[in-house]
Amino acid sequence: MTPSQLLLEGVELMLFGMGSVFLFLALLILAIRLMARLIERFAPPAASRAAVVPAPTQLVEQPEPAVLAAIQAAIHQHRARRG
Repeated sequence: MTPSQLLLEGVELMLFGMGSVFLFLALLILAIRLMARLIERFAPPAASRAAVVPAPTQLVEQPEPAVLAAIQAAIHQHRARRG
């Protein structure tokens, strides 16, 4: 085969590949939109669903002063070792 024939065959293969990818992506988008419409039609509206509101969480109490002092001492020791 001559170089020009190889080049034309490569371009043909490239166009076939890009066309098949484009077709697949177009079908994928169409399927996603179709599923979204089906879900909107058959699923109950979000407003009618019972809204589950989580109970407010309790704030965690402060650690004891002895624990805070131990944490501060550990941080100070770590920083002293690092330089």
